[in-house]
Amino acid sequence: MLACVQRVSRASVVVEGENVGAINQGLLVLLGVAADDNEVDLRWLADKVVGLRIFNDDEGKMNRSLADVGGELLVVSQFTLLGDCRKGRRPSFIAAAPPEKAEQMYDEFVARARAGGLTVATGRFRTHMDVELVNDGPVTLLIDSRERS
Repeated sequence: MLACVQRVSRASVVVEGENVGAINQGLLVLLGVAADDNEVDLRWLADKVVGLRIFNDDEGKMNRSLADVGGELLVVSQFTLLGDCRKGRRPSFIAAAPPEKAEQMYDEFVARARAGGLTVATGRFRTHMDVELVNDGPVTLLIDSRERS
């Protein structure tokens, strides 16, 4: 699984003119599911994202997590994170999970984050979404469950 994690002051998702998810201070997670991802990938990535200490403490160091700052999480599915641009000019999405598997793992990721007591908003799976955010910092991290140690 791949996550593009952005620390935000606020973020929202609009589908066909309807605001379907919005947060204030927290993390926007663009989540991509690979065809070969499994439960281990899901648990590891969800726990990693929820526990990231990327909010400033009183000394200005990134030392606080979402829970520490009362932050919120907005999770948006994004299969294009799995796009392979090594050949030609048109990305290949062959590494992305089929929609049914991706949606199930996306839902499980959200449920795991909510089980940790966080406020979690979402986009809408398999729709065209307009995502708006104010990146705080900016702070943006790419996390790949296949690169865990």
